[in-house]
Amino acid sequence: MFIYIARHAWAHEFGDPRWPDDSQRELEVDGAERYMRVVEAMAERGFAPEAIATSPYVRCRQTADLIAQYTSAQPPVTELAALEPGSDFEALVAWSQEANCQQICWVGHAPDVGNLTAALVGDHRADIRFAKGAIAAVKMFEPLGHSCGELYWLVTAKSLGV
Repeated sequence: MFIYIARHAWAHEFGDPRWPDDSQRELEVDGAERYMRVVEAMAERGFAPEAIATSPYVRCRQTADLIAQYTSAQPPVTELAALEPGSDFEALVAWSQEANCQQICWVGHAPDVGNLTAALVGDHRADIRFAKGAIAAVKMFEPLGHSCGELYWLVTAKSLGV
């Protein structure tokens, strides 16, 4: 089983007066187009989640929708409060177990995506940094929870030449 952890793509700057409620802040048009190319490149390499959980924040939902649209399984997207800033690891593990899929994607915010990855690989002190639009793959072992995986890869748009 793989859990993919994705940081949302390039959004308008924090504090932009068009979005006084940060949860409503959207992806930049160029950011969405760039992320589409990231997803397409990763889909060619086997990135194919069967289910996606995302923060309900608009920029994360838009990122999750791009993943769903540009991967082969075109998976369902579920909004989870557990992926809002200050993510709830235990709730995500429970959701992932219920999803009963071999490839799952969690879409969230920094620094939470790094913390979630660190929890899966068993080092809560690890400083795993995600650039905007980065995706990590964690290969999972049973039982699903803390320290049950190994970091398989972590890619950025820049590393893909996008």
